[in-house]
Amino acid sequence: MDLGWQELVIVLVVVMIVFGAGKLPDVARSLGQGVKAFKDEASNPDGVLGAGPTAATAGAVSVERQARPDDI
Repeated sequence: MDLGWQELVIVLVVVMIVFGAGKLPDVARSLGQGVKAFKDEASNPDGVLGAGPTAATAGAVSVERQARPDDI
Protein backbone atom coordinates (compact mmCIF):
# COMPACT_ATOMS: atom_id res chain seq x y z
CA MET A 1 0.00 0.00 0.00
CA ASP A 2 1.55 3.26 -1.13
CA LEU A 3 0.43 6.65 0.18
CA GLY A 4 0.42 9.49 -2.31
CA TRP A 5 0.73 13.16 -1.57
CA GLN A 6 -3.06 13.62 -1.53
CA GLU A 7 -3.47 11.07 1.26
CA LEU A 8 -0.64 12.64 3.26
CA VAL A 9 -2.27 16.08 2.97
CA ILE A 10 -5.59 14.64 4.17
CA VAL A 11 -3.88 12.95 7.14
CA LEU A 12 -2.07 16.19 8.01
CA VAL A 13 -5.32 18.18 7.90
CA VAL A 14 -7.08 15.64 10.13
CA VAL A 15 -4.18 15.71 12.62
CA MET A 16 -4.29 19.52 12.69
CA ILE A 17 -8.04 19.44 13.33
CA VAL A 18 -7.72 16.87 16.12
CA PHE A 19 -4.68 18.30 17.94
CA GLY A 20 -4.78 21.94 16.89
CA ALA A 21 -1.89 23.92 15.45
CA GLY A 22 -0.59 24.91 18.90
CA LYS A 23 -0.21 21.33 20.12
CA LEU A 24 1.54 19.94 17.02
CA PRO A 25 5.10 20.90 18.11
CA ASP A 26 4.54 19.26 21.51
CA VAL A 27 3.11 16.12 19.93
CA ALA A 28 5.98 15.90 17.43
CA ARG A 29 8.59 16.47 20.16
CA SER A 30 7.20 13.76 22.44
CA LEU A 31 6.84 11.38 19.50
CA GLY A 32 10.47 12.02 18.53
CA GLN A 33 11.64 11.46 22.10
CA GLY A 34 9.72 8.20 22.26
CA VAL A 35 11.20 6.97 18.98
CA LYS A 36 14.70 7.94 20.13
CA ALA A 37 14.25 6.13 23.44
CA PHE A 38 12.97 3.05 21.61
CA LYS A 39 15.94 3.08 19.22
CA ASP A 40 18.38 3.53 22.12
CA GLU A 41 16.93 0.55 23.97
CA ALA A 42 16.62 -1.58 20.84
CA SER A 43 20.22 -1.03 19.81
CA ASN A 44 21.68 -1.67 23.26
CA PRO A 45 24.67 -3.93 22.48
CA ASP A 46 25.07 -5.54 25.89
CA GLY A 47 21.44 -6.62 26.13
CA VAL A 48 20.79 -4.92 29.46
CA LEU A 49 17.65 -2.84 29.12
CA GLY A 50 17.50 0.44 30.96
CA ALA A 51 21.25 0.59 31.52
CA GLY A 52 21.82 3.99 29.95
CA PRO A 53 19.99 7.28 29.95
CA THR A 54 17.08 7.59 27.55
CA ALA A 55 15.68 10.67 25.89
CA ALA A 56 12.98 10.88 28.53
CA THR A 57 15.47 10.92 31.43
CA ALA A 58 18.53 12.54 29.83
CA GLY A 59 17.47 16.05 30.77
CA ALA A 60 15.78 15.14 34.04
CA VAL A 61 17.05 16.75 37.21
CA SER A 62 17.35 14.58 40.29
CA VAL A 63 15.95 16.24 43.38
CA GLU A 64 16.90 14.67 46.68
CA ARG A 65 15.24 15.65 49.89
CA GLN A 66 16.97 15.24 53.19
CA ALA A 67 14.97 13.91 56.10
CA ARG A 68 14.00 16.42 58.73
CA PRO A 69 13.42 15.59 62.39
CA ASP A 70 9.66 16.23 62.05
CA ASP A 71 9.33 13.68 59.19
CA ILE A 72 9.19 10.74 61.57
